Amino acid sequence: MHIAAIIAHLEAIAPPSLQEGYDNAGLLTGDAGWECTGALCTLDATEEVVQEAIARKCNLIVAHHPIVFGGLKKINGKNYVEKAVIAAIKNDIAIYAIHTNLDHVMAGVNGKMADRLGLVKRSILAPKASTLKKLFTFVPLAQAEQVRAAIFAAGAGHIGQYNECSFGVEGTGTFKGGEGTNPFVGQPGERHEEKELKLEVIFPAHLQAAVVRALIAAHPYEEVAYDVVDLANTHPGIGAGLLGELPDLMEENALLALIKKQFGLTVIRHTPLLDKPVRKVALCGGAGSFLVPRALAAGADMYITADMKYHEFFDANGRMVIADIGHFESEQFTADLLVTVLQEKFTTFAVLKSEVKTNPVHYFV
Repeated sequence: MHIAAIIAHLEAIAPPSLQEGYDNAGLLTGDAGWECTGALCTLDATEEVVQEAIARKCNLIVAHHPIVFGGLKKINGKNYVEKAVIAAIKNDIAIYAIHTNLDHVMAGVNGKMADRLGLVKRSILAPKASTLKKLFTFVPLAQAEQVRAAIFAAGAGHIGQYNECSFGVEGTGTFKGGEGTNPFVGQPGERHEEKELKLEVIFPAHLQAAVVRALIAAHPYEEVAYDVVDLANTHPGIGAGLLGELPDLMEENALLALIKKQFGLTVIRHTPLLDKPVRKVALCGGAGSFLVPRALAAGADMYITADMKYHEFFDANGRMVIADIGHFESEQFTADLLVTVLQEKFTTFAVLKSEVKTNPVHYFV
């Protein structure tokens, strides 16, 4: 088992192209070509976690937060970032981060939070733009189905809860093969007319290379005519935050008590309660103040997130309850998610959860 195989699986679930521009997800130290002795999953790849990986004979750490966000001008161990990087490099430990790209998929960080509360009827709170493309191609009628099946298998044609979605219209294509060509139909040097299907299909932008490869492999022509265009449409399954519903109405105090229990909290910072039952719940793991307007617009009764500043609590404007449960606390189950994702794929491979609690925030109770 090489590290590259593990990375490929993680990136199929949360493609790196979905990360925010400020982020630094990906392989931060080590070599994807190394044979992997074991994977240790964690929220933060601190020096203590690196030492744990060494002790537990894992040469790969899969972390949610990138230990390196910006460039390092010096690496002399003066802070926790440099210490972790030095320890990883000296001991041949690869560190792979899967951060905002994992935040932006339905079954990622926010999906794990929603699982803890049993939310149903889930949807993305702020769908991400520029994540969809459309393929246009032209295929002889007799081969249209084989091409359609190939690009569907590559991941094209999904719209919401529907798959194998496409549109086709019949027309006549013309071409004339030049010297040295071997056309599928017609003769070189003669213009040929062929009844063709113009085929249109939507696909996630990160799958473009795979979809085009599948198209060319299945298409009978020597030169395949196709167009790929960017769409302004948002992808309903990709974006920030999550909106869901409780199976039954719940009083605000009862929901806060459930959150406290399910996330193992000692305290919850929240806006004034509104004395009304809660049905719709919005949430965002980590710093989520930027989604307060989205949660309000979606009609959420309560918004669960972290890292809210004092003045940002006023943005609830008496229309919903904002509950700040803490950054680590909101994302603490991400390591469990990573363990599950890897164990389901690599059933005979050592995938471990870190026993180090990396939360730098403590509470005096």
